[in-house]
Amino acid sequence: MDGQGLRVLLEGGQGEVVEKKSRFIATLRRTESEEEANAFIGEMKKKYWDASHNCSAFVIGRRGELKRCSDDGEPGGTAGRPMLETLLGEGLHNVTVVVTRYFGGTLLGTGGLARAYARAVKEGLAQCKVGVERLGLEACVWTDYNDLGRIQYLLGQNGVVPIDSVYTDKVCLKLLIPLEEAEALRLKLVEATGGRVKWEKSGEYYFVDKDRMKS
Repeated sequence: MDGQGLRVLLEGGQGEVVEKKSRFIATLRRTESEEEANAFIGEMKKKYWDASHNCSAFVIGRRGELKRCSDDGEPGGTAGRPMLETLLGEGLHNVTVVVTRYFGGTLLGTGGLARAYARAVKEGLAQCKVGVERLGLEACVWTDYNDLGRIQYLLGQNGVVPIDSVYTDKVCLKLLIPLEEAEALRLKLVEATGGRVKWEKSGEYYFVDKDRMKS
């Protein structure tokens, strides 16, 4: 994973396009494994049992290690592949999309089909909430009350909001920040307090970077 993190679905969604009276309904869901992806595809096929086709594509893994797509009876390469390429083009991971087609009576041709399935995925994505998942470092910053204002100011300048605070004879500000930014921030805090601040790591966790969320 690079420093920019992974684009993932925070909330799935559904969108629809109509092309020459054929309906293309795209439904997207976050899936963490091939089993989850296949279960979702099966669920959509059961829900839309009367549709002409239920084509699918998914990308699983933090590096997109597992990719699959299905044309579900459409001409080869006209559905699953353009759907998968749309997901990859958006840089999404751990996501599955099913595009349900209700045939409208007019053939679209291979190019028209490919464009319609890709458009449907984009329309579905427009109805999803997408965020960036990053590897973060959780740390507790220990300080006395004399340095608290200086530290809070410095955190604000760096766009860091403590996820928790504990006030006793000293103050612990619990932070969760992108891993690649942690050391630079620690050095700034040490410099600002003349080395009085204590930095205690408690673990590394994946988290959603809300500043990089979009609807």
